[in-house]
Amino acid sequence: MDSTTKLRLILDRLWDGSIANEGEWAEVTMTLSPAGLSVGVTASFHDDPAPEQTPGPTDELWNYEVVELFVANESGEYLELELGPHGHYLALLFSGVREVERRDVVIDCRATINGALWKATAHVDQIYLPHGISRANAYAIHGQGGSRRFLAAYPVPGERPDFHQPHRFRLFEEIPGATPPVSGNDRSS
Repeated sequence: MDSTTKLRLILDRLWDGSIANEGEWAEVTMTLSPAGLSVGVTASFHDDPAPEQTPGPTDELWNYEVVELFVANESGEYLELELGPHGHYLALLFSGVREVERRDVVIDCRATINGALWKATAHVDQIYLPHGISRANAYAIHGQGGSRRFLAAYPVPGERPDFHQPHRFRLFEEIPGATPPVSGNDRSS
């Protein structure tokens, strides 16, 4: 049996399901294998100010231009992976909605900006992933103040953007073109 799952998430809508503006999009690809989670991002570059710190782990990266991938299991455990165009990242493991279990998730991340696009790649080792991942959603955030924009691969309900809704993430088999779920996806503590 193939032990690799591949997904492609297109972010061309706002968090509430309305259509995003032309030129305002992102794409997230992910490959889940026994070695871990590999992620690729291609996104429109909006030239928002970068975080002041050196590229690498960055708290509160969601306050900047960023693409976020959430992967979850049926128990509500999930990983939030945020990648920015300047090489900043944030990876958090949750045991439940907004219940941070680990802030020390180490990833390998690279990002480049080329004109109107930016690309990033990242890898998260298997030991940092929830057991039995079966759901995903991705989001992109950019803009400043009242012009802040929140895109999603799959919309989330609510009066304002709330990405921490793991029960609303899309099941892998519901994502067009997805390969079968990984077998034997385990996390060691």
